[in-house]
Amino acid sequence: MTGTVATICRTCPAGQAGLAAAMRAAFAEAGLTCEIRETECMSGCARPSTVAFRAEGKTAYLFGDVSAADLPNLLTFLRHYEASPDGTFADARPLGSLREKALARIPG
Repeated sequence: MTGTVATICRTCPAGQAGLAAAMRAAFAEAGLTCEIRETECMSGCARPSTVAFRAEGKTAYLFGDVSAADLPNLLTFLRHYEASPDGTFADARPLGSLREKALARIPG
């Protein structure tokens, strides 16, 4: 794996509504490179829709309750994530409501 990978649950409501395509378009428009993948159930069913971000050697994140309305915060997250050497943040406030949607933070 090279670079950041975002994985979206395609069986969640946002996945079924085309969140992957919306993320691809928004990230490309912002000049951000992130591979967008889709997968079947990510076991975040208690708080659908789920999106995970990971990169080699960095902390991985799993977010729930994500919708297309979160695209601006997902862009902000990706900018901070890619700028961080280990994937952690000193201050999550710039992530807006996305910081309250974190389901898991998995050490790299």
